[in-house]
Amino acid sequence: MLEPGTKAPTFELQNQHGETVSLTDFDGWVVVYFYPRADTPGCTTEACGFRDSLDEFEARGISIVGISDDPVSDLADFAEKHDLSFDLLSDESGEVSAAYDSYGEKNMFGKTFDGVFRNTYVVGPDGRVVRAYENVSPEDHAEGILLDLEDEL
Repeated sequence: MLEPGTKAPTFELQNQHGETVSLTDFDGWVVVYFYPRADTPGCTTEACGFRDSLDEFEARGISIVGISDDPVSDLADFAEKHDLSFDLLSDESGEVSAAYDSYGEKNMFGKTFDGVFRNTYVVGPDGRVVRAYENVSPEDHAEGILLDLEDEL
């Protein structure tokens, strides 16, 4: 995990609309969350939690960005199906996820493969990591971040 105070790695990735998005495109606070696979139960729960709390994040000047190694077309379908209006970014190579210590070897059902870990970072206006969450539970994750940031904003 990247430690609080660390400069957040920059990135340029395509979102669900095929537009290039960079960390530097955002003014203020940004929640950068990594998730393993679009439209799976845990990832849907997590994304919908951010969707349902989006007004509160935006009222506090916080943007939301989700990153997975899914192709853009899968992200577009996921966003449309679940009415996700924040940026979902495609990191098919895993390079950005790896820079955030959120990509590597995983084991599931007796098989080993490389994939995205469910980690979240809050990046402050100065581009530094303010909070880091490792191997998060998708349930109530968005609400937990809002509570954690009450004293920061």
